[in-house]
Amino acid sequence: LVTGPDIIFFWVARMIMAGYEFTGKMPFKNVYFTGIVRDKLGRKMSKSLGNSPDPLDLIDRFGADGVRMGMMLAAPAGNDILFDEALCEQGRNFCNKIWNAFRLVQGWQVDDNAAQPETARLAVEWFDAKLRQSAAEIADLYSKYRLSEALMEVYHLFWDEFSSWFLEMVKPAYGSPIDKATYQSVLGAFDHLLHLLHPFMPFITEELWQHLTERKAGESIMVSPQTIAAPAEGDNAILANVEIVKNVVAGVRAIRNTKNISPRETLDLQVIGTDPVPAYDCIIVKMANVGGVTATENKGEGVSSFMVGTTEYAVPLGGLIDVEAELAKAEAELKHLEGFLNGVKKKLQNERFVNNAPAAVVELERKKQSDAESKIATLKETIASLKK
Repeated sequence: LVTGPDIIFFWVARMIMAGYEFTGKMPFKNVYFTGIVRDKLGRKMSKSLGNSPDPLDLIDRFGADGVRMGMMLAAPAGNDILFDEALCEQGRNFCNKIWNAFRLVQGWQVDDNAAQPETARLAVEWFDAKLRQSAAEIADLYSKYRLSEALMEVYHLFWDEFSSWFLEMVKPAYGSPIDKATYQSVLGAFDHLLHLLHPFMPFITEELWQHLTERKAGESIMVSPQTIAAPAEGDNAILANVEIVKNVVAGVRAIRNTKNISPRETLDLQVIGTDPVPAYDCIIVKMANVGGVTATENKGEGVSSFMVGTTEYAVPLGGLIDVEAELAKAEAELKHLEGFLNGVKKKLQNERFVNNAPAAVVELERKKQSDAESKIATLKETIASLKK
């Protein structure tokens, strides 16, 4: 039974008693309580308050799937729904992400005779393991009626793991074809993801599923079986290894960002001591744009380093950056930000401003303070590293 918590005694309890009285059986075993839809301020939606949106208008602006996703993201099991149009916008953006991933995959040229690169083979092995693990977690969440959490699991699986990592790992070089084995694996993964998404976003998933491969008349994702296998022995080891890889790639990218080094510039990467994931170095080379991963006992001078777990990695900078110019630039930006922060603090220390200004304006100033303090801390770290 799906109902609201406000009629537990008036309706639910009496249905149970009537079931036992007239049939001798319990009429239902599970009761799923939906929350009351409130606005983002926690107020009940009503015509008099004017805070109740027109569903058809929302669908026109964000799409049916976007609105469905926005509602479910705001609906943790058993709690009231704090509805915010921003969640529908997030749903629409997610639909765009799915469409863009589909267009990317459909645009690849396939070479039937090309061998599968080791990078792609490892990526497929990893994503298959990730898919099995996530499908099991989603099934467990369904069994507990935690629908909002199940949606978030699928959302992160598609956006973070599939789009941001897996597709980038297997994507062929610009103008080059992809091998058939990898392409078929990508289509299979996409098919599984559409099945996982379908209960939440039925329209876009049906449309893309129909175009993913050739379908027979009358076929529909609604009745197509989900065929994701159960987690396999060895999956955890694969997932742990690729997490290390992702952290290494993130570390190299962070160095590029802080040192203003172009993503197109090929760097060298050193691992101090023993390489924990030598079999996966080919993925690091591709994703971080490094010439190779070299194990060494001691890092040299002029390197920028980072830690992944207990392993240290280093990127030799050599002549890649003008240290004096970068230092001067960072110090000038720091001086500007410190002046800006002082101005914001003075405004927030003014009781008349805090008491009389609209809450949104005061909150904006506090956010400015927080952002400035965060940037100043980062700049100080950058300056300290440049002076080493």
